[in-house]
Formats: sequence, C-alpha cells, structure tokens
Amino acid sequence: MSNANTQKELSPAPSLSLAGKKVVVVGGKTGIGLGIARAAQAAGAAVTVASRRVATVEERPDLAGFAQVRLDVRDESAVRAAFDVIGPFDHLIVTAAPDIGTWGAFMDADMHGVRSYLEGKFLGSWACARHAAPHLRAGGSITFLTGGMSARPKLGFTAVTSAFAAVEALSGSLALELAPLRVNTIRPGFVDTDMWSFLPDEHRDGLRKKVAETFPARRVGTPDDIAHAALFLMTNPYVTGTVIEVAGGENLVAAV
Repeated sequence: MSNANTQKELSPAPSLSLAGKKVVVVGGKTGIGLGIARAAQAAGAAVTVASRRVATVEERPDLAGFAQVRLDVRDESAVRAAFDVIGPFDHLIVTAAPDIGTWGAFMDADMHGVRSYLEGKFLGSWACARHAAPHLRAGGSITFLTGGMSARPKLGFTAVTSAFAAVEALSGSLALELAPLRVNTIRPGFVDTDMWSFLPDEHRDGLRKKVAETFPARRVGTPDDIAHAALFLMTNPYVTGTVIEVAGGENLVAAV
C-alpha cells in the first residue's frame, strides 16, 4: 500500500475546537473556572458562566463576552431553574466549591462544617449533573473538578478529602448512568489563584517557591493548565469515566 493511500485512511488530526458548541461553567467567574470559560470561548464556544450572583459589565468588564445565569449549587430548585433557562447545550464544567476554611475540623463540637462543605461540593456537583443531563445534546460531556487531596489526604482537611473522593466516585458512576454522555474529573495540583489569598503573602510566596523547586514541572500551575485539560475532555469523544491529574508531578514528591 502506498504512503498516499495510507494517509487517506488515517483519521483527521484531533482538534480542540469547540466551534458551534455551547459550554456552561458553574463557578466560572473566578480562578480555574474563569480560566476554563476563557479557553472554551477562545476555542469557539458560546459560554455561559453560572454563579450565585450575576455581575454587571461595570463591575466585571472581563465577563462581558459571556452569558451569565444565577445558580446556587446548594439550592436544588435554583439549580433546576437555571438549567431550564439555559436550555440545550453541549458541555458542563462544574468548578464551584465552598469557601476556603468552611469545612471545620474532624473533632469540632458539631458537624456543621463538614455537612456544609459536602452539601456545597459533593451534593452541589450531583445537583448540577442531575438537572443539566436532560439538556445536554448528543456528544455532550460533564466535567467535575476535585484536587490532589482526594488521593493524598492532609492533616485538617478530612472534609475536603472526603468530598473530593466522593465527587470522583460520582463521576465514574455517572459515566455508566448517563452513557453515552461522557463524564470525567480533573484533579488539579497546586494552581496559583486567588483561592490561596487567605494565606499571608510570605506564606504564599514560600509555597510557590517550594512548588517550583520540588515539583518535577519546576513551576506552579496556572488556570490555563487546567483549562487545557478541560478542552481535551470536552473534545475527545473516547474519554469517559476518567480522572485526569494535572499537578506538575505533585504525586511524585513529598507533601508540600
């Protein structure tokens, strides 16, 4: 067989294009969610960002190119109403999570913190998938976001580890439950966003330095790194039920 005939039989090169697609990013106004929203738009998608509050153009001129819808992941009726407003679409990314430090400690006087965190992260992800699924077009996908603590627990983060692990288990279950819709999870490592603004500047700078010195990638992660993985999961039709770790090799080194 000639090289010319062989080339004709080969499939087209994979593309990260989302031209003609509609993407919804829950938690898409800040951090990793905003990075994914921008990347999806750059890839040709019409993007809707969903969050607890709709921002005006004056408040957030950087959101001018996105549609916005109000959605509180803790309120199932609000989640249902938001997706009814959005209507048919192609890809859902759920990045929303409760605020840093809201989960409490394992031996707190009550379980308010852990219940609140699980409701916001795990049950919020569940509600988004549940009410988005009927609106997803053929060939569509759902992508959740967790974090390295799902596989590498850290002292004081029991609720976070548990919620992340539950979301990853949900992802695999829904890959079967909702097939042929595809369901996957991205597990980021250290990504330098405002999520870490609760730390003193010197502590945050020290964390960046340690990551850059010890992680095999020799740098901190950015929202663009996670966005690239999200584009891959939205555009590859043969990936489902998978957890993709985008962590610069964090799993190969001692805990930061």
